[in-house]
Amino acid sequence: SEYEKMAKTAVKYSRLRPTVNYRGGKDEYHDDQFEDTTPLKPPLKSIALAVFLFVVGSIMLVLGSLMLAGTIGHYGDRAVPLLVIGTICFIPGFYNVRIAYLAWKGYRGYSFEDIPNYDD
Repeated sequence: SEYEKMAKTAVKYSRLRPTVNYRGGKDEYHDDQFEDTTPLKPPLKSIALAVFLFVVGSIMLVLGSLMLAGTIGHYGDRAVPLLVIGTICFIPGFYNVRIAYLAWKGYRGYSFEDIPNYDD
């Protein structure tokens, strides 16, 4: 029978406690039965893009700051666009690298689901 097949598997099943629905009666469904517990694979392409944006943005910010300060030649007029583009690259790169790191370390509230997935 079906019960004997389930008993022979290595998976241990346990009966869920019934819940009370909003009308006061017992509910047939339990929230835990709809929860997905499969581990999520990290979106590697998205993380690679985030690392790329983070590194390129950091380099542009450093170069733009040095140009603006006059340490690298006298290119003050070229420093502002470099700083703007560097900031545009740095912010999303840092944000997604931070989420990926904290999700990888297993911090509560952080998951690879929070990173956009471009692997499709």
